[in-house]
Amino acid sequence: MHFKINRAKSERHVAITPWEKYQSEERQRAAKKTNHVQRIGAKLPRLMQQKHRRLAQRMGILIGIFGVILLISGYYVSPLSHIGQINVVGNHALSKQQVVKISGVSHGDSIYRVVGKEQKLSRRAKANSSRVKQIRFSVAHFNHLTIRIKEYPTAGFVPANGYYRVALTSGVISKERQKQPSGSYPVYDKFKSPKQLSKMIQQYAKLSPKIQTGISEIQFSPTKADPQRVHLYMNDGNEVYASISTFASKMAYYPSIAAKMSHKGIVNLEIGAYSYSF
Repeated sequence: MHFKINRAKSERHVAITPWEKYQSEERQRAAKKTNHVQRIGAKLPRLMQQKHRRLAQRMGILIGIFGVILLISGYYVSPLSHIGQINVVGNHALSKQQVVKISGVSHGDSIYRVVGKEQKLSRRAKANSSRVKQIRFSVAHFNHLTIRIKEYPTAGFVPANGYYRVALTSGVISKERQKQPSGSYPVYDKFKSPKQLSKMIQQYAKLSPKIQTGISEIQFSPTKADPQRVHLYMNDGNEVYASISTFASKMAYYPSIAAKMSHKGIVNLEIGAYSYSF
């Protein structure tokens, strides 16, 4: 009995009132809030550092972009963005000035008239001159332009109204003209058909240089039996009859045939290959 009374007193002593419970909860909330504020305060310097670092990165990117824009703008207005020097390589019949003229590019032009437009310039140059076989453009040291050209060589001359037009190894008769033939090139005469003339020139271009320089004149001289016959006058005094379609292959035998001739005469290469004296 005495034990039961003491236990009841102990339970009444431990029990708390609603007010005490409220105050205890308030203290716990205050402690949590204080801990939360302390944690935020501890993180704040690190958050500020991250914020400053991100800001610095963004500023760096913006400054870099503006810097690039300024550099590009400065380049466009500077002499480095304009062609300051033009070199021509590979020209023979055409002068440097002629190559520059047909290229369509001039000293002082923007370098971007060339960069990325090489194929367009090449097509234009070929259209401007039948001499141009191949032409290339390259830029070095910002504004030094080099033009590399391959030309169609001269293959002879064609009489035309008191002057001579230049025939090229491509078979094309160029716009170039001169008063008299020059060099060791033949004259093409009496050709009525441009197609036949072009074929003849292309056949001539296949010959070795030694045989080419030995020909003085090529006349178109067709017959019923051979509508493609040509009559050649050689520098050594001989004359040759040949057919256009087999001209290059047959003329390869001329030096050996001429060497066996005891007198100047005719070498016939139309059908077979034989010779006889005048």
